Amino acid sequence: MLRSWSVRDRVFGLIFLVLVVVSVLATAWLVRQGRAVNRLTRGVGDTWFLSADGRRWFRMDESHHDVPLSAIPPHLRHAFVAVEDHRFYGHPGIDPVALGRATLRNLRSPGTVEGGSTITQQLARTLFLSNQRTYGRKLREAVLAILIDARLTKDEVLELYLNRIYLSAGVYGVETMSRHLFGKPAAQLTLAESALIAGLARAPSTLSPWSHLDAAVRRSHVVLARMREEGFITPDDETAARGARIRIRPYPGAETARGGYAKEYLRQRFRDRFGGDHPPDWEVRTTFVQELQASAEAAVSETLARFGRPELQAALVALDPGTGDILAMVGGRDFRRSQFNRAARSRRQPGSAFKPLLFAAALESGFSPVSVLEGLATLPAEGPEEWTPRNASGDAPDAMTLRAALVESNNRAATALQREVGSGPVLRLAARAGLRDLPDVPSLSLGTGLVTPLDLTAAFAVFANGGHSVRPRSLVRVDDAEGAAVVQYPVVSERVISPETAYQMVSLLADVMERGTGAAARQAGVRGHIGGKTGTTNAFKDAWFVGFSSSLVVGVWVGYDQPRSIAREAYGARYALPIWSDFMRRAQRYRPPQEFVVPAGLEGHSVCRVSYGRAVAGCPAYVEYFKEGDRVPGRCTVHRGTLEQQVRRSVEGFFKGLGRRIGRIFR
Repeated sequence: MLRSWSVRDRVFGLIFLVLVVVSVLATAWLVRQGRAVNRLTRGVGDTWFLSADGRRWFRMDESHHDVPLSAIPPHLRHAFVAVEDHRFYGHPGIDPVALGRATLRNLRSPGTVEGGSTITQQLARTLFLSNQRTYGRKLREAVLAILIDARLTKDEVLELYLNRIYLSAGVYGVETMSRHLFGKPAAQLTLAESALIAGLARAPSTLSPWSHLDAAVRRSHVVLARMREEGFITPDDETAARGARIRIRPYPGAETARGGYAKEYLRQRFRDRFGGDHPPDWEVRTTFVQELQASAEAAVSETLARFGRPELQAALVALDPGTGDILAMVGGRDFRRSQFNRAARSRRQPGSAFKPLLFAAALESGFSPVSVLEGLATLPAEGPEEWTPRNASGDAPDAMTLRAALVESNNRAATALQREVGSGPVLRLAARAGLRDLPDVPSLSLGTGLVTPLDLTAAFAVFANGGHSVRPRSLVRVDDAEGAAVVQYPVVSERVISPETAYQMVSLLADVMERGTGAAARQAGVRGHIGGKTGTTNAFKDAWFVGFSSSLVVGVWVGYDQPRSIAREAYGARYALPIWSDFMRRAQRYRPPQEFVVPAGLEGHSVCRVSYGRAVAGCPAYVEYFKEGDRVPGRCTVHRGTLEQQVRRSVEGFFKGLGRRIGRIFR
């Protein structure tokens, strides 16, 4: 007869099951890593970045040079051994003495995970792991180091290490660093130069010679002292090397401009997660489309060349509005001359390109596209410095609908609208769309905050995708040499405005393209259903255009790195829109636009383009869409219409007037 299990039996059974599962997983991991280590005997592969369609695009380090250990001078090898792992030739991959010392320090300072890493452990981390500082990673690192040491000779380990170590500024390996830093192969390095390079391994970013030469030289003196202590050099050698004058070459920049900004942006996203490590045979799946990237670079370079201003810069970002996937990115005029990525890092005022966020907040607050803003001609000054908005053309109509105001990019109307809506709803919507830390000031409506082209472009995706904010995504997943996903990056989106408001904004911004400040795009050959908005800042220091179709949202900025006037009347329509139009014309071959779908919650009415009243016979009419709660306007008072329409208009006017008089009595 079977007896029932006691509580103790169940506990022991659960523990046994957990141990079995852990053992199976550990064994599988060891087998997989053993195969990876065994492949090192055939050489080290590379980390490849793939474009959105799965094609190999570029390597992590396109300029590195692997050289045999015999091509690396003894004093450079000794420098690394002395400062990084002086017991390298005597331990089995891990150093028990250094490990014990690090463990004691970690126990004295709870929460820290200090190294004690050998050269072999550093190689294991560089090739197979991330730089995450956890006990789990340190354990895996130690096991891998033992496996590597058991399979390779010490010289083979050192050769791999010196060829793959990250040494700052996107440079891997001593041969590449020697050529970049001193303009010669590693075999010709002096003792002082070797010590400088070896010292970089401890902190590649903070010791980069191109930005922190003094700190790098001080670190090289530590390396020389360690070499003397280990008997690799004499005291006289150390003294002479300390006194040697270090001459470095300027940072070489990029060998080619093609795809430079996009590639370096992706490499940096990878380094943000994995540090300076350089795993072999890993694949990084990106969101970029090679054909769109080439189109973006051509649009920027060719259009800027026509402007004839050599120092003028531009940035372009193209996103998938549904996912936030970055499809193309250009961060400047020429990557070889400047690696600063203006698309992702430059924060500039967007000017009127910010207005759609204000208008969307207004529509969410109960306004309709034909709600009327009044008292514009007498709008008083705002702000502590008697700031008063003025339109570029100087005219000041007293009343305008939201549609007319956005089509004309009317500054007074935008200011009046911000007053009625309040800055709170606008700032909240902007933040949820990805534009944070904007100032709560009267001129917010005119785009006086600071944004990057990438963030502003992503914010416009809210209109094209039906009301969702999307987080820009450049990496989809990272696969290891076995094809297993090391990390995945999901699409992140959130509804921030209703589908009805989003479509009303699409309708407004489409009108900008047909008869407003974006109309030149049609003349440039851009077809299909599109919307967008220009932006120009004070003194013409920044020119913007951000626009979209159902399949693309694209932002363009043009200006100087040190803000100054681009030219007289350098509006966004004159400087940014041509680049946008050129790119969109090329890009539509790969991502053709589709018609935007009208949400079920909208009701269409025929409206006059002149009066913005309901259309009558003779009106130049269009279809305006109203959401629940929007007030549908009365009939047009500019055009006569049929006799029946005139009678109805008179009756409607009588009852409206009567209602106003009765209302005044009760007030």
